[in-house]
Amino acid sequence: MTQQEGRATRVRAALEVPDATARLQAAMAAGTRPEPEDVEVLVERSAVEPDFFVRDMLTWALTRHPAEATVDRLLAELGSVFPQARSQALHTLSKIGDRRAYPAITLDLLHDTEDEVARTAWRAAATLVPEGQEAALAEVLITQLGRGDRRVHRSLSRALAALGEASAPVLERAATDPDPDVRAHALATQQLVRDPDVDFDDAVAEAQRVVALRGAPLQDD
Repeated sequence: MTQQEGRATRVRAALEVPDATARLQAAMAAGTRPEPEDVEVLVERSAVEPDFFVRDMLTWALTRHPAEATVDRLLAELGSVFPQARSQALHTLSKIGDRRAYPAITLDLLHDTEDEVARTAWRAAATLVPEGQEAALAEVLITQLGRGDRRVHRSLSRALAALGEASAPVLERAATDPDPDVRAHALATQQLVRDPDVDFDDAVAEAQRVVALRGAPLQDD
């Protein structure tokens, strides 16, 4: 066994112990002293690690390595059958910030049936979208308005808000959609675009009130 193989074996073993705190420390150590042979181990563990904080530390450890050593390996994970592998790879790619990854964020990922994967794909796409392609991305994201629960709504709204003025025309159009859930989501997102500091739940409540009022029957005098 070579020295590099020995290190990879030790890092893998440290990331598989039952104690989450110990795994967190192992991930931190791998990022503090990054070595090329760690990349495969860190990516593999990201796909199965059950603890949120450890997963976040694995992402941090990967960002400590050169993009040349990580991006291609992470892109390969986007085709995994395991949702966590896809979502963690997307999350890490967004943190690395290499725009070469943008073309790999496909329609399938942006429409992924797994909410967590789709949410991460929206955030990654909004972060990595090349200049001039924001409007095209907004056209794709707008099709997901009204999807899922409040957490999913918030993620999509933040992704659209991150696109700034490029999302304005599609949101204006969606604000008149026949589906009241889509209309409310679009109106809440418009508020978020205008004021990124607005409380999303307050924006949703106001949007739902507006939709309800617009849909109320007229009263005769």
